[in-house]
Amino acid sequence: MEPGKLLDILSVAEKLKCNTRHSYTSSGRKESVAEHSWRLALMALLLRDEFPEADMDHVLRMCLIHDLGEAFTGDIPAFEKSEGAGQREEELLEAWVGSFPAPQGPELLALLREMDALETPEARIYKALDNLEAVIQHDEADIATWLPLEYGLQLTYGAERVKAAPYLQRLKAEIDRRTRRKIAEAAADKAESK
Repeated sequence: MEPGKLLDILSVAEKLKCNTRHSYTSSGRKESVAEHSWRLALMALLLRDEFPEADMDHVLRMCLIHDLGEAFTGDIPAFEKSEGAGQREEELLEAWVGSFPAPQGPELLALLREMDALETPEARIYKALDNLEAVIQHDEADIATWLPLEYGLQLTYGAERVKAAPYLQRLKAEIDRRTRRKIAEAAADKAESK
C-alpha cells in the first residue's frame, strides 16, 4: 500500500481512539471504541484453542475492523441504535473501505459482508464475543454508571448469540454469575446505607 494512502486510512481509524462508547472503564472514565475493539481482538486471540473448527485468525480480523464505521458515526448503544442509524454507518464504512486499494479494499469489503450475514462459524463467534465483551466491560465498571435498563440487559445481551457454542455458553454463564453478584452487592450496600 502506498504510504500516503496508509496514513490517510490510519488518520480516519484514529477517531476510534477519540470516540467513546456508552461503557465506562473500571477507573471511571468512558471507554473508547478502540479500547473495546482491542480487547475483543485479545479475546479472540486467547480463545483460539476453544474453537479448533474455526479460523480464529479470520475471527481476529473481524474483531479488528468490526467498529470502523464508528469513526464516522460515533458509538450508538445497541439499545438506542435505530435501523436507519445502523444502515448509515454501514454505508459510510463500505464506501470508505471500498476506496482502499487492492487487495485490502476487496478483502475487507468481503469480510464486512460476511460479518453482516452471520452465516459462517467465524462471523457467529466474532459477534458473540463482541456482545460478551460489552457485558464484561459493564461488569468491570462501577454499577453507578449503569442505566436502570442495564440491570436486565446485562443478563440477556448476547444470550442468543452464545447458543451455538458450548464454550461461549459457559463463558456467558460465568459472566452472568458475576453480574448477579455485582447487582446483589450493590443492593446490599444500598440497604446497609439506609
